[in-house]
Amino acid sequence: MFSYRHAFHAGNHADVLKHTVLVAVARHLTEKDAALTVLDTHAGAGLYRLDGDYAQTSGEAADGIVRLAHLREPGAQLSEAAGKILAEGLAPALQAYLEMVDSFNSKSSLRVYPGSPFIIQRLLGARDKLKLFELHPTDAKTLSANIAQLEAGRQVAVLREDGFEGYKKFLPPPARRALILCDPSYEIKSDYARVATLVADALKRFPTGTYAIWYPIIPRPEAHDLPRKLKTLATKAGKGWLHATLTVKSSKLTTDEQGDTKRPGLPASGMFVINPPHTLKAALQAALPQMAVLLAQDRNAAFTLESGG
Repeated sequence: MFSYRHAFHAGNHADVLKHTVLVAVARHLTEKDAALTVLDTHAGAGLYRLDGDYAQTSGEAADGIVRLAHLREPGAQLSEAAGKILAEGLAPALQAYLEMVDSFNSKSSLRVYPGSPFIIQRLLGARDKLKLFELHPTDAKTLSANIAQLEAGRQVAVLREDGFEGYKKFLPPPARRALILCDPSYEIKSDYARVATLVADALKRFPTGTYAIWYPIIPRPEAHDLPRKLKTLATKAGKGWLHATLTVKSSKLTTDEQGDTKRPGLPASGMFVINPPHTLKAALQAALPQMAVLLAQDRNAAFTLESGG
């Protein structure tokens, strides 16, 4: 149950999608004076070292945030399509995400990657509250230590609880404004059903909350069923929704020179947002095509964006 560690995956292409959406949503919601409650159901460790053992072992950040950072360096080798994007300028949502990551690093190096807890905290107003759930014993301890350095006081709370259950006591929030981010590892197959159950229950408790759900797109029936279930839940509740996906490579198995079968790793992921800010669709219409080009690992790179309600 506790084998998953996000430190192996921090800064990969899925994080680029998830956190670009998160920054865009959170920036919009925190512009208002009324207090916002943010619930992060699977917070992880909060901060990750890209030059640490975990990130170096997987190397996934190299095809995510590290690639984007290197594209901006003088003399970088760019494809014609990438060069055109950089010449015309990055989409504001993608630029805002990169600036967020930059703010945790020095100008000369990219060593730290901020997880969702630190991204959200950086955007909070004085009245806003952040509740972080993390059940993994090591990550929960690390998260508490990382958050303590912020000296944020009561604004940020770390709860070593199951986020699939712990969110219930905070909905509805005092000021009737909330953002809930749900991005479990899906290491356990039952996570897909638990996400749908959480969304169904949360919409009953607080129908006007904004719900952002990340999920992997992999050859598993549950992964393909989840966005359909979320769309049905949003439609039945009479709520607007937005669904964005980013594919960076083929999901097909390959064979190496020795004849051994190789799995491609995570090829794609999606973000499903219920009650999205009215600005989000236009922001992603500009950002997603650029992500698909800049993060492409083969000719199968693509994106989708649909909305309803």
